[in-house]
Amino acid sequence: MNTWPVQDAKARFSELLDICINEGPQMVSRRGEEVAILVAVDEWNRLNSGARPSLKSLLLSDVGRAELVVRQRGSAKRRPVTL
Repeated sequence: MNTWPVQDAKARFSELLDICINEGPQMVSRRGEEVAILVAVDEWNRLNSGARPSLKSLLLSDVGRAELVVRQRGSAKRRPVTL
């Protein structure tokens, strides 16, 4: 992955975009610190779709996410009534 200073990325954006599409993600740095990555849309969609399931798929899933603990009726402690 190539690293582009922000000044070069701005001045040669078309070239940066072409390299990103043909060679893969490109890093952009500001004052020597890496701050962003330019990624092709196909790669972004692939990464984004595999990141986590959608709410719809979670709700339709038959897999439980956690155990639901239900206490036995009448086992709760009650506070004493004060008048």
